[in-house]
Amino acid sequence: MARFLITGGAGFLGINLCRYLLAQEHEIVSLDIAGFDYPERHEIEEIRGDIRDRAAVDSAMADVDFVIHAAAALPLYSPEEIRTTDIDGTRNVLDSAQKHGVKRFVHISSTAVYGIPDRHPQREDDPRVGVGPYGEAKVAAEDICFEFRESGQIVSVLRPKSFVGPERLGVFAMLYEWAHEGRGFPMLGDGSNRYQLLDVQDLCDAIYLCCTLDDDAVNDTFNIGAKEFGTMGEDYQAVLDYAGHGKTVTPLPVEPAIWLLRTLEALKLSPLYKWVYETAAKDSYISIERAEARLGFQPKYSNQDALLRNFQWYLDNQDAFQRESGVSHRVPWSQGILRLAKIFF
Repeated sequence: MARFLITGGAGFLGINLCRYLLAQEHEIVSLDIAGFDYPERHEIEEIRGDIRDRAAVDSAMADVDFVIHAAAALPLYSPEEIRTTDIDGTRNVLDSAQKHGVKRFVHISSTAVYGIPDRHPQREDDPRVGVGPYGEAKVAAEDICFEFRESGQIVSVLRPKSFVGPERLGVFAMLYEWAHEGRGFPMLGDGSNRYQLLDVQDLCDAIYLCCTLDDDAVNDTFNIGAKEFGTMGEDYQAVLDYAGHGKTVTPLPVEPAIWLLRTLEALKLSPLYKWVYETAAKDSYISIERAEARLGFQPKYSNQDALLRNFQWYLDNQDAFQRESGVSHRVPWSQGILRLAKIFF
């Protein structure tokens, strides 16, 4: 049995990690500014605190064997919150882990560090060009991880594709809501682009491998994504088919749609930010060969498996969140003026 600290333990990834590690009979400490309001709250140690607060971080770090750093301010947060949380907070957690003699540190980064590339698949040594405050902060946070790795800390940096599964809402809630209501779904372009996703269970597997394999195998940077994925049109159509209303994805002309979404974002009328809509009509996939070779990573879920598993969870739990909205992955994002577009689909 080992003791794990999960920063962001009350988030979408955090609760899935907690359940995963509890099944392995490990001890868990959750450090999060949000309350841990899940049935498992009596099986873990909960510390309410901010990773920018060094005292809270040091308190959570006591007797910890492994740190999984999943806390982050997501793209809908203010640029200042993103910078101080994702950069300053990451340094806080790494420094505290080093001073407390923690064995391993797993940092959850993002493929947003690759920006909007013009070739695929991305590999771990490709240039990092973060788009917007979130992408830029993720690049800076990785640099801090590399700095601590150079000083002797064992630091795994994972770059997952957008991951879905039980408890995931955020931007995906829009697709699930429209599908459930018997509507079609708009898609930038003709849907022929390949857009890789990831099931949260497969991400948990990758994280656990980084905590249990030899130091030399895990002290590196790894892309994590689904092994099997089709086109964006095929994968989103699978959700509409599962809903059973006979609806289809509806292609939209790319340039006019992007121009409109840029305008709506500037006016704060849409939850969609640049990295989402600028990549939605393009190929977006990574190589997972390094993780397969070094970690023995074997994804179990395809894109469609992951989306349908998440959609079924949405259907089973929608009464609990139908009046909620916010900026985290745990609640639906407010659709803003995009909700009015429903009448056309």
